[in-house]
Amino acid sequence: MLCHRVIPCLDVANGRVVKGTRFVDLVDEGDSPELAERYAREGADEIVFLDITAAPEGRGTLLDIVERTARRAFVPLTVGGGVRRVEEMRDVLRAGADKVSLNTAAVADPSLVARCARRFGRQAVVVAIDAKREPVDAAAPQAVRWRVYVRGGRVATELDAVEWAARAAALGAGELLVTSIDRDGTQSGFDTELLRAISDAVEVPVVASGGASGPKDFVAAVRDGRADAVLAASIFHRRQHSIASVKVAMARAGIAVRMEEALA
Repeated sequence: MLCHRVIPCLDVANGRVVKGTRFVDLVDEGDSPELAERYAREGADEIVFLDITAAPEGRGTLLDIVERTARRAFVPLTVGGGVRRVEEMRDVLRAGADKVSLNTAAVADPSLVARCARRFGRQAVVVAIDAKREPVDAAAPQAVRWRVYVRGGRVATELDAVEWAARAAALGAGELLVTSIDRDGTQSGFDTELLRAISDAVEVPVVASGGASGPKDFVAAVRDGRADAVLAASIFHRRQHSIASVKVAMARAGIAVRMEEALA
């Protein structure tokens, strides 16, 4: 049985790890390499590093910080933000990333997903989807869809998140990182309905992001949302919960997780 992964996320702006609510009101949370080393020591299965201002600022990824982060964390590292070309993905991998996350650039040019998968293998390509819930019909508020947003959640697109997820997987994405903008930083729980809709539409792993408040939310993301991995930021940065306590709760709920390092 494959283990479900617990993944701390490092949102990086101006060279520092930050965390906000619904992608705004950012607060400094520390140094990326230091946090990465701490999380690897505490049992993280992977670490996600997102350069959240690269796309809005129209620049490439902060490769020097990626390199310093990779040197301190001996667990798989996914890096996103600012990759617009195959050559830029190559540079991020050379800096120490194991996987590269595409978001804004993939929406602008979906063929980028296929080209990166052909060059580096689909296991190295993650497509990140930032989605916001909206009603399909004002007369039927229970019927919802999720709209895809880009440029750090600032710009709405015409894409439906579930349809885009299926297309991204078909193009060659080996994994999808699905963030609920509505839940991000609110600690109100993951949007399990969104996760379930996307998980049912694709055959690649889905990483749940946005809204974790505690261990029960990680359990719900897997049990109800069918997520393959669960990501969180603020509850780990601020030591509200440990990676070990999350994994213990998941194991008690019958979810397969890697335990040895988490409990060391």
